[in-house]
Amino acid sequence: MEGIWYPREAEATRLYRLMQALGFSDYGAFHRYSVEEPEGFYRALLDHLALPWRRPYERAIEGGFPFPRFFTGGALNLTDWTLRHPEGALALVHETEDGAVRSLTYGELKAEVARRAGELRAFGVERGDRVGLWLPLSLEAALYLLATAHLGAIAIPIFSGYGAEAAAVRLKDAEAKLLIVQDGFLRRGRRVELLGEARKARALAGTEKLLVVQRLGLPLEEGEAPAGSQGEEVSGKTLESMDPFMLIYTSGTTGRPKGTVHYHAGFPLKAALDLALLFDLRPGDRLFWFTDLGWMMGPWAILGGLALGATVILYDGAPDHPEPGRLWQLVEAHRATHLGLSPTLVRALIPFGEEPVKAHDLSSLRVLGSTGEPWNLEPYLWFFRVVGEERRPIVNYSGGTEVSGGILGNVLLRPIKPMGFNAPAPGIEAAVLDEGGRPVRGQVGELAVLKPWPGMTKGFWRDEERYLKTYFGKIPGVWVHGDFALLDEEGHFFILGRSDDTLKVAGKRVGPAEVETAAMAHPALRECAAIGVPHPVKGEAILLFAVLKPGFQASPALAEEVAEEVAKALGKPLRPERVLFVPDLPKTRNAKVMRRVVRAAYLGQDPGDLSALENPEAVEAIRLAAQSGEGKP
Repeated sequence: MEGIWYPREAEATRLYRLMQALGFSDYGAFHRYSVEEPEGFYRALLDHLALPWRRPYERAIEGGFPFPRFFTGGALNLTDWTLRHPEGALALVHETEDGAVRSLTYGELKAEVARRAGELRAFGVERGDRVGLWLPLSLEAALYLLATAHLGAIAIPIFSGYGAEAAAVRLKDAEAKLLIVQDGFLRRGRRVELLGEARKARALAGTEKLLVVQRLGLPLEEGEAPAGSQGEEVSGKTLESMDPFMLIYTSGTTGRPKGTVHYHAGFPLKAALDLALLFDLRPGDRLFWFTDLGWMMGPWAILGGLALGATVILYDGAPDHPEPGRLWQLVEAHRATHLGLSPTLVRALIPFGEEPVKAHDLSSLRVLGSTGEPWNLEPYLWFFRVVGEERRPIVNYSGGTEVSGGILGNVLLRPIKPMGFNAPAPGIEAAVLDEGGRPVRGQVGELAVLKPWPGMTKGFWRDEERYLKTYFGKIPGVWVHGDFALLDEEGHFFILGRSDDTLKVAGKRVGPAEVETAAMAHPALRECAAIGVPHPVKGEAILLFAVLKPGFQASPALAEEVAEEVAKALGKPLRPERVLFVPDLPKTRNAKVMRRVVRAAYLGQDPGDLSALENPEAVEAIRLAAQSGEGKP
């Protein structure tokens, strides 16, 4: 596959400047230095980013997997890194779905964080206490995330779309002392009232206190206090480099959610590193990533963006309400320089056509970003052509909550291939390994990281055994991430889907994204999901669940055409056994398709944790489709 984007102003990037300071002109040599000489690399990086310490660290990395230590002997508070910029510079801009806009300069943010930390202290929150943050992506979300860290407590971001039980599981597991909730917000013009759910969650979890951010003006009950009503400014606690500041819970297929533990000198540094060296985010730039506080990319954008002196744009509404161009209007209004969207969200915006995009001035945009899942070719090319105007790079970015950012990305010094990654992130020694743990090129294998990196989770909250089994259970001493990937001969990586999603038909292994990309060549499909189900002869057969574009009708003939598209691209052995048309696919709030839920619903199995789903009604539609004979090729 040929490149689609080529470097134009490489010498102006932060990455190039750092490389030059270290005496490198080639990214490959620089990257080898970053993983082979971490002491020199991280000292140079910290100098480049001008990140201050209260007490200098001794060594950047000590020990190996599974429990290395980072920046030993160092003391800091992450708010030192995020609030140190010129007081008059714009730090945060928040717009609600109905168009209300608020903002804070760095000077205002610094004072407000100290005051909110005082408010938390007045509520009895102390160093090490856990604080639930059940808020949409708003000014208050950023303020209380920072205030919790400022005080030395531990934040638990909770997805704003959860119900009471999902929130309670996380609060109870963490033994949260306080829950901060926004009483509600607008979503597609409708009031979403969180306060009632928060009261139920508090009772279920046994959380002591409730602090309420009043957006809808819902009346408070006894024992509930309005946020922002009290608190004197307090100084930030001095903390050790690996003192935890945040637990982010990830959903699992079975059992309780996993609480990934992040620390002061880890998550914020990894976010800043990746934003600076992959996305080329600079002081004064404006970062807009469409996400939620409860997903990793919410805290990642806030902490990484602020650490670099950028302006972080926060939005808590739908991307296409009240009109299809809402997202592009936000880019224009706030002069975003960096825009991050998931592939599924791009697919959802394509049916509106190009006009909503072209009706807005996107000239401020310099870099596009994407994460969350593998791309299909058609939406990737649409994003590059229509939004990127065939000149803005798409920084494809893959890692995860446990990584604090990316394992793979795109550096702006190398050509970018469609849907691919042209490099591991600096400081990450990534490889594709076969079943015997040997590095391979040109064939599908497990994506792995061979050495520890600052930002990797300290483990799962009070569940060491599960952490060890999840990442070190396949190949001892190697972090196996759970993605199937391919590394081509030119050094470009391609993610093919989760390894537990991977299909094996008659001995041939294929990623679901490959099947979906092939199927999406048919003009009738808006999006699709491929799963594997048991087959008496092949071992596993491919089923494809497809959502049609407006103007197309489901029929056996259309199912046959779609199946033939896959056979034409991948060969007859990988032709889907069935193509089933459904009105929607189960997705998270950040538009990630949940294939495991699709498979479980089809097979009539327990789908596991569904708390992250925005559209649980899609699950029932899949069950009904499974019972129907329609769509069988």
